Amino acid sequence: MRLRPSPTPFASAPRPLAFGLLAPALLALALSGCGPRDTAEPAAGTAPAAAIAKAGASDPAADTAFAALSKRWLDEVMRLNPVSATQIGDHRFDSEVDDLSAAGRQRQLDFNRKLLAELDAIDAAKLSRENQVDAAILRNRLESEVWSLQTLQSWAWDPMIYNGLAGDAIYNLMAREFAPMPQRLKSATARMEKIPQIFAQARANLDPARVPKIHAETVSKQNAGVLSLIDTFIAPNAGQLKGAERKRLDAAVAGLRKAVAEQQDWLDKTLVPNAKGNFRIGQTLYDEKLKFSLNASLSRAEIKQRAQAELARVREEMYAIAQRELKDKPGAPALPDKPTPEQQQKAIEAALELAYADKPARDKVVDFAKQTTADATAFTRAKNLVTVPDAPVKIILMPEFQRGVALAYCDSPGPLDKGLDTYYAISPIPDDWNAQQVDSFLREYNSRMVHLLSIHEAMPGHYLEGAHSAKAPSTLRAVLRSGVFAEGWAVYTEDMMADAGYLDGDPLFRLVQLKFYLRSIGNAILDQGVQVEDWSREQAMEFMTRQTFQQEREAAGKWVRAQLTSAQLPTYFVGAQEHFDMRKAVQAKLGDKFEQKAYHDQVLSYGAPPVRFVRQLMLDEPIR
Repeated sequence: MRLRPSPTPFASAPRPLAFGLLAPALLALALSGCGPRDTAEPAAGTAPAAAIAKAGASDPAADTAFAALSKRWLDEVMRLNPVSATQIGDHRFDSEVDDLSAAGRQRQLDFNRKLLAELDAIDAAKLSRENQVDAAILRNRLESEVWSLQTLQSWAWDPMIYNGLAGDAIYNLMAREFAPMPQRLKSATARMEKIPQIFAQARANLDPARVPKIHAETVSKQNAGVLSLIDTFIAPNAGQLKGAERKRLDAAVAGLRKAVAEQQDWLDKTLVPNAKGNFRIGQTLYDEKLKFSLNASLSRAEIKQRAQAELARVREEMYAIAQRELKDKPGAPALPDKPTPEQQQKAIEAALELAYADKPARDKVVDFAKQTTADATAFTRAKNLVTVPDAPVKIILMPEFQRGVALAYCDSPGPLDKGLDTYYAISPIPDDWNAQQVDSFLREYNSRMVHLLSIHEAMPGHYLEGAHSAKAPSTLRAVLRSGVFAEGWAVYTEDMMADAGYLDGDPLFRLVQLKFYLRSIGNAILDQGVQVEDWSREQAMEFMTRQTFQQEREAAGKWVRAQLTSAQLPTYFVGAQEHFDMRKAVQAKLGDKFEQKAYHDQVLSYGAPPVRFVRQLMLDEPIR
């Protein structure tokens, strides 16, 4: 592992939860965990009792009070967010949907304020180290929810919240076999009867003057995806209900089809034509959201400075590979030892062309993803890099209502659902793309890039990390899983696999891996460039296609994503830097005693809190 420079340690960020209004429920969460933490002894791989004592003995009364508070939070947050509760694995509310009316939002606000006051009454210094971590994570979530409801007010301008909620209401019930089909169909019936109220709340809450055009247009395209869930999951299984239950199901389906049509009419005739909002949230809101998203003290400027330095370093490494791969090749560009910026650009582009020539067929991307996932799994086991779980990951087509933001995601079962499948979902190439657009896409997602995508999303990236996290004792931590930990780990593993010689040490694989890493670096720069610095589409496309070598289709999609989301794109870079920094610090402490697999297993044993807490636990540092 070639450790990255680390002038300043990065702190991490929670992955956006499906519940709450901090972020739209667009990407399925890979949540994992089990029961409440037993505070009597530390989790496997954490600091030993002596180390905890050195940091200050905990007060059992404080730990008991925090355990009770955590239990109340977990219970009530599921009640207030029933659609996400289903995903997490709490099935008490499978027949309900979230209430985003003014009264429902007030209940959310009151609940978060009450829990914050109770948390303030507990002396965090008297908690065990593990509970100090969980208390800090919970505080960040409670404060972020209050801020989101009162200040960001996405419920008034982001229609994607409502669309995602409507789709998840069905998808979370039907995608996994956590209960017999008839039981899930009855719950789906009740939810389909209530989804029209989600649409009604959207029409009541959204102010077209505040809704960005890109958000309105995206939801207009996604809206019919709710019906595709009926056709995929409900209709083929409806025969399992009989009599009155079947009649009620049929009536609910008919009612939902009518409601979706009415919503589409409102979207097309009212919202889209009148959407006048600015998709840029601006410096003040961005900085505040970034603080909650990353759960860190680092400023936007500090992130940008480090990202720009890393961008330059990685491009130099790519140029060195290009020099070796293009040497003596006919028509190769100039390859001086000290290139000009333009010479560097042309050489890297020419070397990447060698990789772009090997790409899957248009209709074989999903099949190739299955093959590459198997290859990456076998390699991870053979190299003994980290303990590999036995359960398989399933590669599926991304549900239609979730398309349009990212090419792929990993969707693990919730922390309270056991023995269920993990999905590696891939969005298919749109049918209406012309040959030039398809070629641009497949040049970006060439064969080596699909290998990297499978490493990132499945093995040993998100899927493996989620499987390890499922063994951690803290349910609270599993539900409030850090997005920066998860995304940072996935990016870290790309480098780890290349260093270990994946694909027989193929230099073009390393080149493509570095390009993939450039995308993570570029994400951090692009996000604030678009949201704060008023980058135009032309500026963003120039930056992505030249500085990070993204193909036009990939860059165009990322431009859309940078408008639809904020403070999420930096999680990849920030998380990767944290993981690189942490490994460097642990290696420095252990010296010759450092062992790669043991290190990775221990890192993954904590249940994916922000990486700074993992570092503090592993190095016996104070929990800050």
